Amino acid sequence: MKLVKFKTEIKQELDNILQFWIDNSLDNINGGYVGKMDNEGIVHQNAEKGGVLNARILWTFSAAYNQTNNEKYLQMAHRAYQYINQFFRDKTFGGTYWSVDTIGNPANTRKQIYGLAFMIYGLSEYYKATKLPVALDFSIELYELLELYSFDKQNGGYFEAFSEEWNTLEDLRLSEKDRNDPKTMNTHLHIIEAYVNLYNIWENEKLKTKIKYLLDLFDKKIINNETKHLTLFFSETWEKQSDVISYGHDIEATWLLFEAAEVLKDEDLIRKWKKNAVEITKAVCDGFNRDGSLNHEYDSKTNHLDSHREWWVSAEAMVGFYNTYQITKDEIYLEKVFHLWDFIKIHLLDRQKGEWFWGVFDNYLRMNKEDKIGFWKCPYHNARACMELIKRI
Repeated sequence: MKLVKFKTEIKQELDNILQFWIDNSLDNINGGYVGKMDNEGIVHQNAEKGGVLNARILWTFSAAYNQTNNEKYLQMAHRAYQYINQFFRDKTFGGTYWSVDTIGNPANTRKQIYGLAFMIYGLSEYYKATKLPVALDFSIELYELLELYSFDKQNGGYFEAFSEEWNTLEDLRLSEKDRNDPKTMNTHLHIIEAYVNLYNIWENEKLKTKIKYLLDLFDKKIINNETKHLTLFFSETWEKQSDVISYGHDIEATWLLFEAAEVLKDEDLIRKWKKNAVEITKAVCDGFNRDGSLNHEYDSKTNHLDSHREWWVSAEAMVGFYNTYQITKDEIYLEKVFHLWDFIKIHLLDRQKGEWFWGVFDNYLRMNKEDKIGFWKCPYHNARACMELIKRI
């Protein structure tokens, strides 16, 4: 009965999230979607528009249509695709820009591989919804550009970023919060996520080989064999550059990497990634709090705990723990899902203005300086968590 009630609440929350974006994110002045809305609900009309935000909107509403057949979600996906194709697509050098200004002119023209991966993820989901050949062609084009420019043929893995013309850059960082290293766990996780979604619509043998290769890379290079946490930053030759643990990325990886093994239909890989998922989940439990939340990060070298709680970590944790419950049938993981949902309802849902707050500090004060809509505040983590849980239950 508890699971039935939970599913009902999650379905309602999915409707709430999607409706918030329908009601609040459209840029009716310059087209597409607004670049920024602050926590007070004020739209910053002159804000840049991020490629990741737009790719995630495309994925979210395509996936929502694929799950519900609701035409209003498909209209949102069409709008996102048309804007990306018209303004984010680099028709001279290929790929997509990191950001455009409020009227659609290129703002930051760098080719951030993380951003291109999300474009593949969104476009392939949009193709599932529409069967438009141009969406599939666009996805494949981006995949081929990643393989041409980003794949490191000497040391393996994928480099982080390039200039507009695909030349090397000194500053490779995804954001100002990140280290400036040539290879990261985060980018590799979202490349495999994108490749899996593309493989679902385009069963190409080279692509299949790359998914298998990326799983092997995670198994041998990225997962710390002693701690079972994921290493975040690497040198060009895969030397570890950081001791920081990201609990949200760890738990997100448990189900995304298992999903990648499943899509390959390889029984040995499925067994291996079931085992890895459970081991990583057990390691993540170190960051789980009695109030039903998951800490943000922990630096094992300096012993510094970053204990604020972010919306996306809570969303991904629900799916990750549910996935581990499905693998093990151990109720302890299902209880963690329920505890997370209770925490989200109390501390993260904005009952007045809609959507989820960015997060709370460990004293439960809200992080009010963060966005409600923005470069990184998108409908993808929380809407996807709802869709995944509905599907799995």
